Amino acid sequence: MSNKNATIDELLSIMATLRDPVKGCPWDKKQTMATIVPHTIEEAYEVADAIENGTTEDIKSELADLLLQIIYYCQIGKEEGKFDFADIVNELKDKLIRRHPHIFNNENVPAQEHSVLWEAIKEKERQQKPQNTVLSGIAHNLPALLRAQKLQARAATVGFDWPHITFVLDKIHEEIEEFKESYAQGDFEATQEELGDVLFVCANLARHVKSDAETILRKANGKFERRFSGVEQRVVKSGKPWQDFSLEELDAFWDEVKAQE
Repeated sequence: MSNKNATIDELLSIMATLRDPVKGCPWDKKQTMATIVPHTIEEAYEVADAIENGTTEDIKSELADLLLQIIYYCQIGKEEGKFDFADIVNELKDKLIRRHPHIFNNENVPAQEHSVLWEAIKEKERQQKPQNTVLSGIAHNLPALLRAQKLQARAATVGFDWPHITFVLDKIHEEIEEFKESYAQGDFEATQEELGDVLFVCANLARHVKSDAETILRKANGKFERRFSGVEQRVVKSGKPWQDFSLEELDAFWDEVKAQE
């Protein structure tokens, strides 16, 4: 770990310099909150990837990039007279204390109920906001699987949820049959809609087994990539082009890779 005690004030000062109208960086000066959003989303995913696949140095580097996004928003907010870094810190401080009454207010809450308490407090906060609906406040630009789970979890807070996983599995089979029917009819739009329903219920299945659908799919992507690379290595080693192999032969390579794992 570094011995240098860098401070937030130093970071804020550097960002203010980069955004200075006269001597600032041309690229940094022209950015807005809206133009920074795609970078923030990308950096968040790179943090997740570093945690799953990278080294400690990778994690440090990606967390630094993510922190940069926060510093950026705070500087722009300060320039626009809306908020500054201290406002964000105070907001977070108040939220953490408010959502942990069992820690800071000495309320006796069993450990297994801590997550339930957190969600209950969040729900109370949400209800106090103007023009509130059950599903309001769930960001539209979240990854689709993540947003699906959040929509389903929010609906569950008012009792709109299946009581057991068997109902979710039944719903998946129902949606697959509807997909097969629309596909057989050649109805492209209906096929897309039914496939969306299948994915939506699969996200709900992940929620019912207390798993994150995005994380599960990322791991499945990684597994496919790893196994396909093994297939590719066998094709390359053979010295023959891909076109010379039948699907059955490529599947046999896949099974070999799978068996080795």
